[in-house]
Amino acid sequence: MAEFSINDTNFLTGKQVTLCLTGSVACIRAPELARTLLRNGAEVYPIMTKSAQTLLGPDLMEWACENPVVTELTGAIEHVELGAYTDLVIVFPATANTISKIACGIDDTTVTSTVSCALGAGVPVIVVPAMHLSMYKHKAIKENLKKLKKMNVQIIPPRTEEGKAKVAWNQDVIECVIEQLTEKDLKNKKIVVTGGPTYEKIDDCRGIMNRSSGKMACAIATRAAARGARVTLVYGPGRENPPMNIKLIPVTSAKEMTENALKALSKADCLISVAAIADYSPKPFKGKLNSEKNIDIKLKKNKKLVREAKKKHPRKLIVGFKLEEKITEKDTIETLKNTKLDLIVANTMNAINAEKAEVIISDRKHAFRLTASKQAIAEELLDVIKEKLE
Repeated sequence: MAEFSINDTNFLTGKQVTLCLTGSVACIRAPELARTLLRNGAEVYPIMTKSAQTLLGPDLMEWACENPVVTELTGAIEHVELGAYTDLVIVFPATANTISKIACGIDDTTVTSTVSCALGAGVPVIVVPAMHLSMYKHKAIKENLKKLKKMNVQIIPPRTEEGKAKVAWNQDVIECVIEQLTEKDLKNKKIVVTGGPTYEKIDDCRGIMNRSSGKMACAIATRAAARGARVTLVYGPGRENPPMNIKLIPVTSAKEMTENALKALSKADCLISVAAIADYSPKPFKGKLNSEKNIDIKLKKNKKLVREAKKKHPRKLIVGFKLEEKITEKDTIETLKNTKLDLIVANTMNAINAEKAEVIISDRKHAFRLTASKQAIAEELLDVIKEKLE
């Protein structure tokens, strides 16, 4: 689960989402999901099966969605209005029964009829399964999930815990919805992102590392993938869990980070170096040092990834991140000229672990200052990168 918050963004402004609830106890998570969709700008219309209504009151869903709940189909043909004339349909949670009915074209509930209309009209459908693990492993369910994928239905896999196939985290569902409804203006572009800190061994149980949560890198990787790019994230031991729909290369040391990023860049269009890569590394001692004695540690300067990238791939777009106590537009442009990078993002120490940051995004001629959430900064940066790549 990617834990960085994408609440309070405008990524879904103007979009209509139909939220379908079926008879799983996991539907108690639906009000929270609905409120998060609203905070991202979506208009949410709920539909509930009779089974779902025995577990969760329709009044609560009406409050959560700020729209009336469809609990039965009438002459107003609600399933057509909310299936064929919406931007996206989510089945959350999707029981084994509902999955099988959708796969076989059986329309005998409010939800299955709505999904049939959506599929017939080419509207994107997301299915989020939840059931007992033994049911999820049933051959018929597996076959029916394959059928749904062939129908271009997006399946968000469940979390397998405690003998259950538990419904996916709400955050993963939100990310999937945003990706489905985002314009793919970076389609066919290959982007390498580095993120998190690196860890340099002192001995077999101690080490030194820079501070970095990985929030900014994960935000950039998530938004780039949502906009259609093929993203590779070379990721150190950060606290932020990376998004699902990218290629992930876990690394530990600065050397591993640099080598893997350069290798990935050889087949990509752009490198966005967000990671807090250690500038120095010690020669590690073997075993465990005696903690009762003083020791002298000699540090060797590491190669700079962005400089190595520009040297080996001079025609590719290289974006660097710079951390300073104070940032100015003039200093940022000067640093950019000295490093020969294409773009640089300068931010302050206050950005570490924070949800929001103050940054300066600069090319060799122009710079602009921005204070916003890391997701909004990622979006602005990708807009600039898109122009540069074109």
